[in-house]
Amino acid sequence: KVIWTLLITILGYSSSLPVGDDSICAAEELAKYSIIFTGKWSQTAFPKQYPLYRPPAQWSSMLGVTHSSDYSMWKKNEYASNGVRDFAEKGEAWVLMKEIEEAGEKIQSVHGIFSAPAISSGTGQTSTELEVHSRHPLVSFVVRIVPSPDWFVGIDSLNLCGGDHWMEEVSVDLFPYDAGTDSGFTFSSPNFATIPQDTVTEITCSSPSHPANSFYYPKLKILPPIAQVTMVKLKKNQLGLPVSHLNLPAKSNEIIESMSETPLDCEVSQWSSWGLCRGPCGKTGTKIRTRFVLLQPANDGTPCPDLDEETGCEPDNCI
Repeated sequence: KVIWTLLITILGYSSSLPVGDDSICAAEELAKYSIIFTGKWSQTAFPKQYPLYRPPAQWSSMLGVTHSSDYSMWKKNEYASNGVRDFAEKGEAWVLMKEIEEAGEKIQSVHGIFSAPAISSGTGQTSTELEVHSRHPLVSFVVRIVPSPDWFVGIDSLNLCGGDHWMEEVSVDLFPYDAGTDSGFTFSSPNFATIPQDTVTEITCSSPSHPANSFYYPKLKILPPIAQVTMVKLKKNQLGLPVSHLNLPAKSNEIIESMSETPLDCEVSQWSSWGLCRGPCGKTGTKIRTRFVLLQPANDGTPCPDLDEETGCEPDNCI
């Protein structure tokens, strides 16, 4: 009877532990990190269909979580949750936040949620801080690619615990993913739901294998990283409190700003056909043709030319 009671006690304790490699983290209980997200989505690196307007290339806010292996925000080759779908398609975080909260309440698998501000251009940086726990050493996050049908970048369950210590610094190159919920090929594709829903897949230079794909570069072996994330462990002061610092040199920020200043010349359509000749009979009349702006100029690019042109003509149907 004593042995049976002891066995039940051991099983009950072990069932409350997170499942997976994170259960053997022997580092100190808590650690804080700064997380720096760097967008590398430039027109130089990704010239095909690069979004310059309506809206220009940019990044949504970052939404992330520290957790145990009992929880998964998203996984490659698995179906995206409703929350990930809403975030990847529209940048709406409410459903995903609810899913995270429910997972934390139900199976005690979530330690904390973190977020970082959006980036208003394809290149730039945003940052925040996160806290991991020895029983919740995994980090996951998503950042939406804007504009896009349902494309995002992120990390799935990165373990910051190195057995008996926390990693001092981790840097990861990021590549685009398709959430599998929208069938658009290009950045500006209209909403066209994928029915039935597909799994989350990595977008590469050859997949989807379609010339219309905005990331289709058949001459490349691999896409350049579209973003990068760096996590740096924060040191503690004498009181044991984390010291908040990011160590971001000004030179790095200057390079990012200069990369986003790409001159963009105005583009206009072909001329329309000439309109009707108008004027009194026996005198020279006028007719007009027009064109419209396809692409507004930006960053000191060539301004738009005249959009109307007038010429003389002989009025029609005169008696």
